Amino acid sequence: MPEGHTIHRLAAEHRRRYGGSPVQLSSPQGRFAAGAARCDGRVLDRTEAYGKHLFHRYGADWIHIHLGLYGTFALTELTNGDGPPEPVGQVRLRMVGDGAYSDLRGPAACTLLTAQEKAAITDRLGPDPLRRDADLSRGFRKLGRSRAPIAQLLMDQSVLAGVGNVYRAEVLYRAGMDPYRPGRDLSEDEWLELWTDLVALMKAGVRTGRITTLRPENKTRISTPPRPGDGRYVYRRTGEPCRVCGTPVRTAELATRNLYWCPTCQPAV
Repeated sequence: MPEGHTIHRLAAEHRRRYGGSPVQLSSPQGRFAAGAARCDGRVLDRTEAYGKHLFHRYGADWIHIHLGLYGTFALTELTNGDGPPEPVGQVRLRMVGDGAYSDLRGPAACTLLTAQEKAAITDRLGPDPLRRDADLSRGFRKLGRSRAPIAQLLMDQSVLAGVGNVYRAEVLYRAGMDPYRPGRDLSEDEWLELWTDLVALMKAGVRTGRITTLRPENKTRISTPPRPGDGRYVYRRTGEPCRVCGTPVRTAELATRNLYWCPTCQPAV
């Protein structure tokens, strides 16, 4: 599932390519036909990302998109004044602007909302490390009431919005924190450390489009040529040596998702 940095990149991309101009909207697949028809030809006033949720505002209406596990939203530049080609596959939503079009396929959600309905979605989310209006104390208050492992809570979108499995594994490794430590055992300073690191890592992800978490001193320990995952410490490196201590990276299932950690660098306390 795309993590929060991907959604923020999409919001910025759509704002840059379509914002402030009329956009042609259609639903070739038909499943969003009424919503697309309502907003077709209207000006895209605003794009917004909150966690893993993408919002487009057309006047009083908001289009809400959640990519889920399989969704993609691909932009294609148009050249020589050509129009977009006929849709291929199950295109839920097509946006056509001046010189570009974007096709949405396979989202978990693509719905038309009022401002109140949009607020109902964002109000139940935790703070997003990539938003300027984020209130990290909201996440800490919920954390402090839970006996659940911190690794599980970091994936709870009502605690933190936008954090997925990669950022979860990597930020805990960088903090040297046992992923099974109960959330309520974390101090406010420890929470601030995790938050600050997530902000930096996710902002880098927005800039580059990739999740790379290695500190400079550890980048010399990657393979030649690089393999998938070489920009990370533990995510999807089960059984491989820890880049710092050499201990084999462990994996286990936690709340239906695979968890990765180094038992030496992230000791139980």
